[in-house]
Amino acid sequence: MHPPASPPETPLPGKRGFLKGLLGLGAAATVIPIHAEAAGLNGQPPRRPGMAGKRYGMVVDMRKCIGCQSCTVSCSMENLPPIGQFRTTVLQYEVKPDDGPAAMVMLPRLCNHCDNPPCVPVCPVQATFQREDGIVLVDNERCVGCAYCVQACPYDARFINHETQTADKCTFCEHRLEAGLLPACVESCVGGARVIGDLNDPDSAISRLLAEHKDEVKVLKPEMKTDPHVYYIGLPDAFVHQVDGQAGVRLAGAH
Repeated sequence: MHPPASPPETPLPGKRGFLKGLLGLGAAATVIPIHAEAAGLNGQPPRRPGMAGKRYGMVVDMRKCIGCQSCTVSCSMENLPPIGQFRTTVLQYEVKPDDGPAAMVMLPRLCNHCDNPPCVPVCPVQATFQREDGIVLVDNERCVGCAYCVQACPYDARFINHETQTADKCTFCEHRLEAGLLPACVESCVGGARVIGDLNDPDSAISRLLAEHKDEVKVLKPEMKTDPHVYYIGLPDAFVHQVDGQAGVRLAGAH
C-alpha cells in the first residue's frame, strides 16, 4: 500500500491574483492605515540566507558631511531609480535654538535596515524580507505595490517606484558588498562621512568607530523600538524623535 498523497501546497498569489482578490472585497471596503507602532503585531518571519556570520550596519558621521549630494548621485547611477525618486539623499534642515541664530544641518537619510523591521511583517505576499546578515530587501517579482511597507516605515525610507510600481529603497548595495565592494554612497562620499561594515566583527572599522564614540552615537526614533542599524555621530537632539518627510518636505527646529 502506498501512503496517502499529501495535499498540494497553496502557492502565494501572484501580483494579478492578489490585486484581483483585493478588488473582490467590494467597493464598500475600508482602507485601514498601517502604523509602524502596530506593524510588529504579526511577528517577524524567519530571515532568509545572506552573507553567513555577518551583520551589516552603517555609521554616518555628520561632522564630516558637507551636503554635496555625491552619495545621492552615485546611488542613482548605481541603482537607477526613476528620475525624482531616491534611495538615499541628504536633507537640509534649519535648526533654530532658543538662544541663538538659526543654523543649517545636513542629514543623510536612507533605509535603517532595522533589526526589528516593521516593514517586513506587514507585507501580505512576503515580498519584503530580511536576510540573516540584517539587510532588508524587496522581491520585486513578488511585490504587488500595495504600499503597506511604505506606510509602516517610520523613517520615510521607502517609496513606490514610478516605473515598476513596486516598493523600492536602499539595499546597502548588497550586490556590491557580495562582490567585496563598498556601497556606491560610501565609496563616493567626499568627506568620508559614511562607514559600513560587519558589526559582528569587533575589529571592523565600524565596530571600532562605534566603540570610540559610544557616548555620542544616536539613532533616529529609538522610541519605535525597531533597533535601527544606521547610526549617527554628531546628530543634534532635535532630530532624534521628530524627523519626518522626504527631501524638502519639512524643517525641524530645536526647541
